[in-house]
Amino acid sequence: MSRQVYLGKLTLYWCDTCNVPVLGKKCARCGAPTRYVDCTPPGDIRPAFPFDVELINKTIEESFGHPDLIPADKLVVLNKAPYEDRLDEIFVDGRMFGALRFDPYRLRWMFMPRAFAAKQMNLARGHATKGFVIADKGAEKPLLGSSNMLGPGVVDCDENIQVDDEVVVFLEGRPIAVGRAKMTGADMKERKKGVAVKVRWNGYDDHPVLNGGQTWQDAVDANREYLMSIEGEAIGFAKKVAGQYRLPVTVSYSGGKDSLATLLLVRKALPDFDVLYINTGLEFPETTQNVHDVVAQYGLRLKTAKAGSFWDAAPSLGPPSVEARWCCKVCKLGPITDLIENNYSDGCLTFIGQRRYESEVRAKSQRIWQNPWVGNQVSASPIQHWTALHIWLYLFREKAPYNPLYGRGFDRIGCWLCPSASLADYEFVKSQYPEMWARWEAFLIDYGKKVGYPAEYVKYGLWRWRRLPRQWEELRKALGIELTAPAEASGDLSFTMVAGYRPCKDGSATAEGNFNMPLDMGRIEGYLRPIGEVRDAEGMLFVTRDGASLQVYATGTVVARAKDKEAAAALMSLAEKSIRRGMLCVGCGVCVGACPINAITKESQRVTVSEACTACGECVDRCPLVKFKREA
Repeated sequence: MSRQVYLGKLTLYWCDTCNVPVLGKKCARCGAPTRYVDCTPPGDIRPAFPFDVELINKTIEESFGHPDLIPADKLVVLNKAPYEDRLDEIFVDGRMFGALRFDPYRLRWMFMPRAFAAKQMNLARGHATKGFVIADKGAEKPLLGSSNMLGPGVVDCDENIQVDDEVVVFLEGRPIAVGRAKMTGADMKERKKGVAVKVRWNGYDDHPVLNGGQTWQDAVDANREYLMSIEGEAIGFAKKVAGQYRLPVTVSYSGGKDSLATLLLVRKALPDFDVLYINTGLEFPETTQNVHDVVAQYGLRLKTAKAGSFWDAAPSLGPPSVEARWCCKVCKLGPITDLIENNYSDGCLTFIGQRRYESEVRAKSQRIWQNPWVGNQVSASPIQHWTALHIWLYLFREKAPYNPLYGRGFDRIGCWLCPSASLADYEFVKSQYPEMWARWEAFLIDYGKKVGYPAEYVKYGLWRWRRLPRQWEELRKALGIELTAPAEASGDLSFTMVAGYRPCKDGSATAEGNFNMPLDMGRIEGYLRPIGEVRDAEGMLFVTRDGASLQVYATGTVVARAKDKEAAAALMSLAEKSIRRGMLCVGCGVCVGACPINAITKESQRVTVSEACTACGECVDRCPLVKFKREA
């Protein structure tokens, strides 16, 4: 699991009398004090819908042989914990039941039981029919002392256990530990030496199993006072901000739960506002339908804008990545800028469903901010300090028409091919929207072939990064996936600059662009010296110049970062010219005479820029390839 991320106060409590989650220390339904429930930060708790419970139960049955271990009549909540893909902690009866994670190596769901779940497996059938390990009595003390389960201490086990499977260790019919198998079931049966199970949690669980029969209306009743309090504060905030700025009021509605809660709050606070919706062209059909349904149900004014085609830009720019999300500029920034400029000439105040529990960037954000993308838009968030559980209980109380996709496994609603999504998210898209996914997968496969990457580049979602994060680089190595520098492509070299600039947390700006073919890193490295200090950073060329920086990737992606958008654009222009020189140089020698310190020499049909280069840039615009470039 990844490092813990604290984004705000952890607010999960449980009423054992009513068996419902509560947002504070007292249950408003029965008046009893509640019990604090420990969870992994950031603690953005959300309800488990029937689809989620069915998926959990199905995964448990596949791994341990127990059908329907979680009863359908109990309220279950989930906590999305930091992990390289998707991992949800599961709480039943206010106890940690286990975790459901998507294994990026095996590309399937895995259930990681806690003692509370293991005990209920035991109560159901005596012991698990799959994934079980029975320990010798002599292993009890070491296991309770946090030791791993050793092979010689195994009395019996499921012979089908494979290395890295999740297992439950039983002793005399009671679960004593849970963990991950480090040898096969066949080897355990032979009582081979070594660690049989790496224990994750140990100890006997004596917590009672509570009665079911609860509904989410019961949870709403239990949180009545907390919901009234946060609603009143948010409405007061909206009124205050609107009075302070005296601009036309708008609400940005995306079809997601957070913006829906924001819309309902603003509707109660202010008499007149417009609803803004940007159709990126990459929305789920249900999302667009929900926007129109909500506007119709509440009798609101809707102003929409539609983005240019993502599919027209993708062949030139390649797949968007976490580092270079050009899709946000093409599909969101441009349309929202036009929509506001065309409808609100003096600017507008836009209430947005932003919450601190979503990310570190949003946790550091102010509650009111000037939109760095759109100069005449002031943004504000009434729900900045709400968790997802606050949102859902409020929507349940209001009987609001939320997006049905939340009930089908999606915990966040946005563009369906977003590079920030998990492999688990893509599995939901693939299974529920096969035609949409087939189109995207075909594009990725074609792009992978173009740059010389294997099929695994698409299969394991490695296209999401220009430079793999540590966990994904480890996966690549473990699976033997080769992502070598792409081979040189043929055809005319062209460069596409993404319109708009993406602001950074420190006030600087980034610009992104893409060449239409892979870049020969060894060939272009020297040609980047005239514009800054160059270093090879494990397959990426990193250039620094006057406090600005440039990242050049072998796939053709270029990212510039500088103090403002003008400086970023200037650096990107220099980068394009320099890379063009490096890729297409024929050794004409025009640039040789432009160098004031003779750092450029002509060698055969190319020139060489030595390390003596002082990055004055005098040679860049002298190159005929730059002065008379021909775009494809």
